Amino acid sequence: MGTKVHTCAHQGCRKLIPFTDRYCSQHVALHPRETKQFDKTYNVKRNRDTKIKERIAFYNTKQWKQLRKQVIERDNGLDQYALRDGLIVLGKLVDHIVPIEFAPELKDDISNLVLTSMASHKAKTEWEQEHYGTGKSNTINKQAVPIKDIKYIPIKFNELKTI
Repeated sequence: MGTKVHTCAHQGCRKLIPFTDRYCSQHVALHPRETKQFDKTYNVKRNRDTKIKERIAFYNTKQWKQLRKQVIERDNGLDQYALRDGLIVLGKLVDHIVPIEFAPELKDDISNLVLTSMASHKAKTEWEQEHYGTGKSNTINKQAVPIKDIKYIPIKFNELKTI
């Protein structure tokens, strides 16, 4: 089995690099931030909120890792939101169609999970914040109708720039 690779995190770059690196040799100088320090600060802020802390803990479980692997295999490594709109884009993230904040009972339901790219995930997260009221300093909209099928999510993913 070969080493794991992914695409460079620089916007628009499609170069495959080792999984342990964030940027290819061409773009690493353009992103000088100290990643480890930034991540440490970010995680300290997130861990202060007990609800967020509980959600984060789920992503470190064996159950989540198995679910994630199953979703990647099921979706053939492709962003399902982009595919819905006719684009072939590699997926990197496993996304909850109905967010955990809104429906915690669906957190481990494989039918509520799809593979997505960073660009699609960002757009969907912004839509979720409006529709469900999820995210920082928002209030959950208990009257929101859960949309369980990605074909009904009102975003044109084929108009997004891929990251």
